[in-house]
Amino acid sequence: MTAPTQSAPTTAVLTPPGNSLDRTEKRRRVLDILDSAGRDSLLLTTNTALTWYLDGSRVHISLAGDPIAALLVDRDGDHLVTFNNEAERIGAEELPAGVTLHSTPWYGQLHATAASLASDRNPLLEHAVATGLRAARQQLLPAEAARYAELSADAAMAMTEVLVAATPQTTEFQLVSELAARIVAAGAEPLVLLCNGTSRSGFRHPLATHSPIGRRAMAVVCARRNGLVANVTRWVAFDAGTQRELDAEDRIAAVEADIFRATVPGARLNDVFTEIKEAYNQHGFGPEQWTLHHQGGPAGYAGRDPRVTPDTTDTIVLNQPFTWNPSGPGVKIEDTVLLTETGIRVLTVDHRWPTTEVDGRRRPVTLRP
Repeated sequence: MTAPTQSAPTTAVLTPPGNSLDRTEKRRRVLDILDSAGRDSLLLTTNTALTWYLDGSRVHISLAGDPIAALLVDRDGDHLVTFNNEAERIGAEELPAGVTLHSTPWYGQLHATAASLASDRNPLLEHAVATGLRAARQQLLPAEAARYAELSADAAMAMTEVLVAATPQTTEFQLVSELAARIVAAGAEPLVLLCNGTSRSGFRHPLATHSPIGRRAMAVVCARRNGLVANVTRWVAFDAGTQRELDAEDRIAAVEADIFRATVPGARLNDVFTEIKEAYNQHGFGPEQWTLHHQGGPAGYAGRDPRVTPDTTDTIVLNQPFTWNPSGPGVKIEDTVLLTETGIRVLTVDHRWPTTEVDGRRRPVTLRP
């Protein structure tokens, strides 16, 4: 009997990311920074800058660790340096067209190797032009905006699927593990997973525990794919809710509506922050509520880019993404949005989720399975 033939195993290799038109524009923006600084090269070393400039390349191994690559941008081209044990995968799956790959031993000095490629071995360092780089990232380009919308929808759908299936006996760890599984299955990385059940509703950054969620719970996910980070918060409840809870939900949505109205091209972020403080007071949360938790800000290649404070003076531009997250005692609202020519477009949308109209826009309410 002839043994059956076996086909050789196939290896699924990812297509390197990077839209050529978007990358050309990003390189132009960085060259403008070099022109303003009177320098010829710039060394990029943070995950935020690298994933933005490379248009979505994965340059991490540990989510908690430093990038395993550094990139020198000079007037002749782009040079990505990685460790020798990472180079094969980077070259096959993460290297955009037009970027030259270099390697250094796994025990070598990544940043020093990349800096040595500069003609004077003294490139401009990223932290010296952090403000300019942040401005360069503000306005999403067409291909990355489309990727962001797809990721945001995937994150919202994961929330719906997990919370629809939850029960009062579901533990916080069970809930976030289900969220993590769906985010990873979508090809993304769960950077933040939070959950608080009834017994822990006072915590605004609630890492999960083994506690059952009980009659009411909040879930938060920040998911990263192609470098972009989508953020979303949702609530689930297994009763009609108290009048106090329902009133607080309405009032926090009104605070968010005021923030959205203030988020317009040309406005400065510190002026928006002033509107945030006034909105809390106007809608019954008191003048100090803003001091009890951060309020969010621009989004994109970082969870917040930056987290807005009264001292943040960046100017808002069209096609800039945001995640504002106003909160109060036992209440919070959060979605990832894009500022377009027609106003705020919510990206973290799943049309299966219940909504209500707030200031002419559909906004999520508590799910009651």
